[in-house]
Amino acid sequence: MGFVETFARGRQFAVERPGSVLLGLVGVILLFDLVASLATGGQSFSGLGSLVWDGLMRGLVIGLAGIGLSMTYSILNFANFAHGDYITAGAFSGWATTYFVAGFGRADVGSLLLVGAGGSVFGGALGIGITGTPLAVVAGILVAGVATVALALFVDRTVFRPIRDADGITLLITSIGVAFALRYLIQFVFGPSVRGTTSQPLSVSLYFVDGVVRVDAHDITLVVVAGGLMLGVHLLLQLTKLGKAMRAMADNEDLARITGIPTERVVRAVWIIGGGLTGMAGYMFILWKGTLGFNDGWLLLLLIFAAVILGGIGSIYGAIVGGLAIGLTASVSIIWIPSAFARAAAFAVMIILLLVKPEGLFAGRSTA
Repeated sequence: MGFVETFARGRQFAVERPGSVLLGLVGVILLFDLVASLATGGQSFSGLGSLVWDGLMRGLVIGLAGIGLSMTYSILNFANFAHGDYITAGAFSGWATTYFVAGFGRADVGSLLLVGAGGSVFGGALGIGITGTPLAVVAGILVAGVATVALALFVDRTVFRPIRDADGITLLITSIGVAFALRYLIQFVFGPSVRGTTSQPLSVSLYFVDGVVRVDAHDITLVVVAGGLMLGVHLLLQLTKLGKAMRAMADNEDLARITGIPTERVVRAVWIIGGGLTGMAGYMFILWKGTLGFNDGWLLLLLIFAAVILGGIGSIYGAIVGGLAIGLTASVSIIWIPSAFARAAAFAVMIILLLVKPEGLFAGRSTA
């Protein structure tokens, strides 16, 4: 290919897709600025490493929670705004279990089950953590998943199922109502205060030329749990009859029903799998950040939506990749902008990428 032909194709690409060219140019400028900052000492390698690691942890939580939201959309075709409060409900049920197991016989049972509401019990004083109370943490993870499954099935049976054939707007508005009801029920039961949940975890140091990056035991737990669950979802979708049925329903529900697929069972399975993942994601989010509040899931929900949309709404793999992209953007962007605008940067990246690739990174409305 000669120079003239290469130039002509490049010019045609620039004319047809100016957004892609602009995005690439911005990326090159930011990369050049980062390299220059590292070379001149304006930005340390250890500081960059800490931001990247923080972004990966945040991205794993967002991606794991996004799987449930993406599954709900691909099978039931509506955006469930109650999803964030499912995260919170899973977190509180799991942490109530963890407090009870870790503190039984050492503190009042009511205070433990209310996760230390009003400062009655402190997770640090109980030594709660994956190294200090591993049984309590594992029990909390399992209960968070099971409780959220029960909640999702209950809400579906009493609220969503009777109006399942309604239009998407009706379901969406209904899910917003469910979200508010759950959020303020949680606030009423557990109180509005934000409380610390864990003791200081053990950590290891990764040495760079100009400093260290600390990786603690809760980070490793998040990587193992989230990675294992994501792998499990992949295997389920690709290797089981249920996974094939879910993919068939995502592609064409009417055709799936005609071919004999038990669609109601598949819908139930979606709530079970999505609810379990969502609840465990909520628990792991609190284990990682160390504090718990009644609106944690709601604050995380917008980033989850951004990840799901960025990855290609309806695509589970897209939700995972989108979650990692959003998490890394929110963390690393503070190199160039004030930290107060980190969330805005994540949404800006989503908007810019969708202008370039409107269908999302994993194009297609599919669970696979």
